Amino acid sequence: MTGEIRQRPRPEPVQVIKQRRDAALRRLVDGVPYIQFLGIKFDRRGDELTAVLPFDEKLIGNPMLPALHGGVTAAFLEVTAIIELSWSMLWEDMEQGRLDPARAAVPEQMRLPKTIDFTVDYLRSGLPRDAYARARINRSGRRYASVHVEAWQDNRSRLFAQATGHFLMPLRDEDAATPGLLST
Repeated sequence: MTGEIRQRPRPEPVQVIKQRRDAALRRLVDGVPYIQFLGIKFDRRGDELTAVLPFDEKLIGNPMLPALHGGVTAAFLEVTAIIELSWSMLWEDMEQGRLDPARAAVPEQMRLPKTIDFTVDYLRSGLPRDAYARARINRSGRRYASVHVEAWQDNRSRLFAQATGHFLMPLRDEDAATPGLLST
């Protein structure tokens, strides 16, 4: 040792890191045209995502009530679950250093989880106003994940729909190198 003191690189400001993570999330969401069609947005706070479905007349299924279309509600819940699973994989990769958030890059050909089954419980009519949803990953392994999603409008404790889904997870780079695994 020559007696010189090495200085550690100065950490980046937290705001810069937040901007990079938000850019990575935007690239993930923007890669799915149906999300754009429905107008779904995602609000990120740390590693937690809240999906927001801003009200639009095209989302009404029964104009007599009026109520959100059941298919829109189901799609909103399923999209929330898929993006939550994908974001959790991205978040883990960023935290482990496998993905550099400095480039705000989501892998160009990122494969999304595929739905195995998805069960929706319609608890009440979705009113003609903004809707919110959060997904909770119950189990996530290399090949399979189970997710529960809840949707509400004005009051978080007054759900209008909930769903449970099971998903086939895409192969990750380290899995693809393992012989004997079937690719989908």
